[in-house]
Amino acid sequence: MAAMSVAAFEIFFLVLLAVASVSMAWFAGLVVWKLFKGQR
Repeated sequence: MAAMSVAAFEIFFLVLLAVASVSMAWFAGLVVWKLFKGQR
């Protein structure tokens, strides 16, 4: 039981980390794209 909850906890944090990483990368890409677009 304890091992299952630890595994679920770990999976939850990995998913949270992945979502945060993807959203930050998307936001950074959006900012760079807008800057690049506004420069031309």
